[in-house]
Amino acid sequence: MTGSSTNVAIIPARGGSKRIPRKNIKPFAGQPMISYSIQAAIKSNLFDRVLVSTDSEEIAAVAKEYGAEVPFIRPPDLSDDQTATAPVIAHTLNWLSQAGTPATYACCIYATAPFVRAQDIISGLDVLKNNHAATAFTVTSFPFPIFRALKIGAAGTLEMLWPEHKLTRSQDLPETFHDAGQFYWLDVARFMKAPELYGADSRPIILPRYLVQDIDTPEDWETAEHMFQALQK
Repeated sequence: MTGSSTNVAIIPARGGSKRIPRKNIKPFAGQPMISYSIQAAIKSNLFDRVLVSTDSEEIAAVAKEYGAEVPFIRPPDLSDDQTATAPVIAHTLNWLSQAGTPATYACCIYATAPFVRAQDIISGLDVLKNNHAATAFTVTSFPFPIFRALKIGAAGTLEMLWPEHKLTRSQDLPETFHDAGQFYWLDVARFMKAPELYGADSRPIILPRYLVQDIDTPEDWETAEHMFQALQK
């Protein structure tokens, strides 16, 4: 475990998903979606506590079944469609401090991250500590140079976003990355001074693209299940 410092996993899981109803506990490849995040956190053996922050009694019951704690029900003002992740994490960290059990490091793991692996969570804490970073989070590379990206203009024609790179060779363009949407390690003291997941001192935890899939629509869900089943084979 963690010795003198205290590590906590925080899994935000709001109950009001609209595009995919009951998204956080809907069965994914035979288990509730949130179970994968809880199990990866427990398997990493890094955390003194694995907490789920939710406004839903139904999600709370499933989370407890898979080994997480749900010590409070999230207040309504942090549970609407517009609520960002950072204030939800700050709320949980404040709750821990007020309970007399402050955390040193926290890992926010999204509830819809079935590809999350314990070994990546472990590597992420190493990235955070070794670089003395404020945050470290999962990213993956874009499969095509973004500087060659196109948009559809008002007249329906294709236009380059960066026309100055029309003739630039792909190998001469920098590799670019995007948030993989799995987890975020935080130095709690620094995060509470500036509650943001991505700041000036954030470091990457680089994942292969085959472990990354946004799950925002039913089509995303189906794609993710196919990817997941292929990985199991």
